[in-house]
Amino acid sequence: MGRAFEYRKATKLKRWGHMARTFTKIGKQIAIAVKAGGPDPENNPHLRAIIQTAKRENMPNANVERAIKNAMGKDQKDFKEVTYEGYGPHGVAIFVDAATDNTTRTVANVRAVFNKYGGNLGTQGSLSFLFDQKCVFTFKKLADLDMDDLILEFIDYGVEEDYDFDEETNEVTIYGDPKSFSDLQKHLEGKGIEITGAEFTRIPTDLKDVTAEQRETIDKMVDILEDDDDVQNVYTNMKPAEDAE
Repeated sequence: MGRAFEYRKATKLKRWGHMARTFTKIGKQIAIAVKAGGPDPENNPHLRAIIQTAKRENMPNANVERAIKNAMGKDQKDFKEVTYEGYGPHGVAIFVDAATDNTTRTVANVRAVFNKYGGNLGTQGSLSFLFDQKCVFTFKKLADLDMDDLILEFIDYGVEEDYDFDEETNEVTIYGDPKSFSDLQKHLEGKGIEITGAEFTRIPTDLKDVTAEQRETIDKMVDILEDDDDVQNVYTNMKPAEDAE
């Protein structure tokens, strides 16, 4: 099953379905990046990458600037990145990434959803063996860019040979070692490549078959989790519908 290439395609467009919720989640990412590296995108590569993602999601510049300004305020909430993991119904593994100013509230909300659907939360790291964390960069493909040469050049950064190419938007998406995020960003920018999105994702190492009825239940659970304002992303190891047997 390898890298579950089809899984990435199936989940890439699902994230952050509604505009208002998308902007809220990006705003929290901006706040965390500003707290960690300052408000100047030129000197804060992580913030610069988030701003590119905000542009891709059509977040107005005024919203981005306001989020940066608010992050520097004395009354700004201190957001913390946390993860929750456990098994949902039918033995499907579920990984939840969140950004919250109140971990007690967030874990209670996440646990309530797991309990409602007969799942259970595990300890942190208990399901890490089922998912590989990757950094993801999406960028405009230059006319003279040889992707084979680029992948070879980035091999030391853990970039995978498989990549996505969207002919309609002329965008390439590559997946690399999350520890190499800053180095990859620096090298892409150094080549004059326009980065249109940068984030972290989790790829399941083994996909689980489910029935159509089971899939419907798990999808409902994931939708409820994603509706929580503290939740950034939800990942499962459920096999995509188009690949199910």
